[in-house]
Amino acid sequence: MRKIGRVIHISPGKKAVIRTTRPLKIGEKVFDGNKKVIGRVSDVFGPIKSPYIEVNIENGEPSDFVGKILYHVSSKQNKRGKRRR
Repeated sequence: MRKIGRVIHISPGKKAVIRTTRPLKIGEKVFDGNKKVIGRVSDVFGPIKSPYIEVNIENGEPSDFVGKILYHVSSKQNKRGKRRR
């Protein structure tokens, strides 16, 4: 699991706003520290060097996540197959 960043605040639409250095794709799953899915990325906005992401909270109360660090699972798979020897 890779760290996304800390939840800054909850928007009026009940979405968590996180400042990050690695922007995620819209629709990617977001996890808490216990590897439990809490929602999906719904928007990426702000400056390119340090963007913000907005997460739809699907499991739990959105205000409970303020100040908590959230994570995502990187899916680095070798698309060309196995290396020949």
